[in-house]
Amino acid sequence: MSKNEFKLGGITLTDRRRRRIGVIVPSSNTNAEPDCLLLAPDGVTIHATRSGGYDVESIPDSDEMRRFVRQGLDQQLQLLVDGRVELIAYACTSATLADGPDFDQAFCEEISAKSGLPAVTTAGALVEAIRDLDAQRVAFTSPYVPTLAAESVDFIQQCGIEVLNQVDFDTELSSLEQNALTPEDAYRMGLKADHPQAELLVISCTDYRALEAVPALERTLDKPVVTSNSALMYVSLKRLGIDTQDIRAGGYLFTRGN
Repeated sequence: MSKNEFKLGGITLTDRRRRRIGVIVPSSNTNAEPDCLLLAPDGVTIHATRSGGYDVESIPDSDEMRRFVRQGLDQQLQLLVDGRVELIAYACTSATLADGPDFDQAFCEEISAKSGLPAVTTAGALVEAIRDLDAQRVAFTSPYVPTLAAESVDFIQQCGIEVLNQVDFDTELSSLEQNALTPEDAYRMGLKADHPQAELLVISCTDYRALEAVPALERTLDKPVVTSNSALMYVSLKRLGIDTQDIRAGGYLFTRGN
């Protein structure tokens, strides 16, 4: 028996230290946590707290996102610190996409300074994942309203990545309507958004069930697909030095070294 194993009731168990990731999600978001769990390797646990203060029935436009991200997070951060997490992941992409890369970086640094922990924003993680895949030209789709989608594209392009095509839904969706979208919706919109010269497809929004569509999209398009939640978990695990290559649910972003 190795030094990392012990007997309990006649069963051999592995004495493995658990790694904890803290996640802050918008209060109506019920898709980020399941996706994070799908992407968590053995020994990594997800600990989430919620941030509210918005009307879940309203259309989340740029102004709403700017208000949302500027409300205090001191209580949420303290709750996660109390849970002894090792890293804090901010699971709302559009909240910082709406304000540009400089704001996103400053916001991430503020979370880290207040918590004393490394922090990752979803918007920043998207860009980092794209760069780690050596992609310079991408296609983009999201359930955002057109103005917010345009600001998201601008965010990515300010980071030196060209967006060749961008596709919105035909109708503007409330937070709850975005939440109710299916992997089939993500697959259909991903096909519409793709561009022949795009090296990668980006699907943005942490409350969008896009992760489950990644294997089918990558098989059909023959190119990597990165979602908000896959990027957030990829970068979080990367910061903690945790290997990701056995995580099949995340697609090529996770398995490319195999």
